Amino acid sequence: MLKKQFNQNSGGAGGASVENLWATLDIPGKTGLYRGKVREVYTLKNEILVMVVTDNISAFDVVLPKSIPYKGQVLNQIAVNTMKATEDIVGNSLLGVPHPRVSVHKLCTPYKVEMVIRGYLSGHAWREYKAGKRMICGVEMPEGMKENDKFPKPIITPTTKAAVGHDEDISKEDILESELVNAFDYEKLERYTYALFDRGTELAARRGLILVDTKYEFGTDSEGNILLIDEIHTPDSSRYFYADGYEERQKKGEAQKQLSKEFVREWLIERGFQGKESQQVPDMTEIIDPTSGRYIELYEKLFGRTFMRNNDSPEIVTSDIRVFLKSLPSKKKEEVKN
Repeated sequence: MLKKQFNQNSGGAGGASVENLWATLDIPGKTGLYRGKVREVYTLKNEILVMVVTDNISAFDVVLPKSIPYKGQVLNQIAVNTMKATEDIVGNSLLGVPHPRVSVHKLCTPYKVEMVIRGYLSGHAWREYKAGKRMICGVEMPEGMKENDKFPKPIITPTTKAAVGHDEDISKEDILESELVNAFDYEKLERYTYALFDRGTELAARRGLILVDTKYEFGTDSEGNILLIDEIHTPDSSRYFYADGYEERQKKGEAQKQLSKEFVREWLIERGFQGKESQQVPDMTEIIDPTSGRYIELYEKLFGRTFMRNNDSPEIVTSDIRVFLKSLPSKKKEEVKN
């Protein structure tokens, strides 16, 4: 099912209009195509997924009408590098990376919840707190906190994984009662979530960053193994602050310097857009280049190396995917061919 999406020709000038060019790749063995908010996901006969990450950007579950240059490559490369850095904690679905904007995965059956974990009172949690709520997803938040204060310990605030529309907050108790996840598996998901967040926090701290909050998605493979799937620790799924000056800014009540998609949400909110049906996306011209710069900056901060911009065409991307598929073990190649 498709997420809510604006017409590709709508919106202001500035970045490229949202395009469909990544949804037309000629990939051998293709049996299906799922069009996500920022990914085109091809299913192959041998139960493999080919994920092509576009430059689209979404906010409030709406795909905005202009794309962000190099965003897809940044998301893909952060995700695959971080999956490799956490595979000792939990296995993942990643099989290979044919191209900077493409990753190939083992097909898994996803759990119908997303495991959101928060180390700080920011974003959605802060908006709930500011509105007077002290419970989120069945978890109590302490009194007397300010925006961006650190929680005494990280809290898990799951959401439903909606096929259409908005994901919704849900408590652990409701997940178990509705049997979205059984109790045995959910305990594992919680353990993996805390461990992955600890690792992400450590990796960020080495680079002068604070991992504020993030989400993880899990699924099971054909043998029933729980695997980490989808993106991990990207600016679309996570929030990062600069560690330098964090304490001073909190004491002064100043906004934190951050590298995440939250500043796009805040920019939209300031201009009266929160994804509601009657609202119009403001002209995005002024925010295109700064957003691209923030994505690239996060990549370079996290990995300590220069981001290599790639402008390959769909034809080159398709060729790279085909070469990778040919490199699979003989059995898998035969399955793709058939």
